[in-house]
Amino acid sequence: MKKIEAIIRKSKFDEVVKALHDAEINFFSYWDVTGVGNESIGSVYRGVEYSTKDIQRRYLSIVVSDSFVDTAVDAIIKSGATGNVGDGKIFVLPCEEAYRIRTGEKGTKSFN
Repeated sequence: MKKIEAIIRKSKFDEVVKALHDAEINFFSYWDVTGVGNESIGSVYRGVEYSTKDIQRRYLSIVVSDSFVDTAVDAIIKSGATGNVGDGKIFVLPCEEAYRIRTGEKGTKSFN
């Protein structure tokens, strides 16, 4: 099992959710977050300069079986990319075990 953590643009969230559902990844958690990045490039919209360092983001936490890692990552990249600075990051981490609280089941059966 792997845990996928993705930080994406809030504006791309609905597209990412649809892509994950289309890839049969139907359960994940998410939070609204703000972060600071390395880029100092700003953008101008209607005469107002905005920093790309502190754009609102969504943080997704997804646990999948090893066979779904590439599918999930590809879905996030294809649906979340704009091609501009600040599109986000994806991290893939090992996940030792998963348990379903209600039944006590463990392993991949606990989150399918």
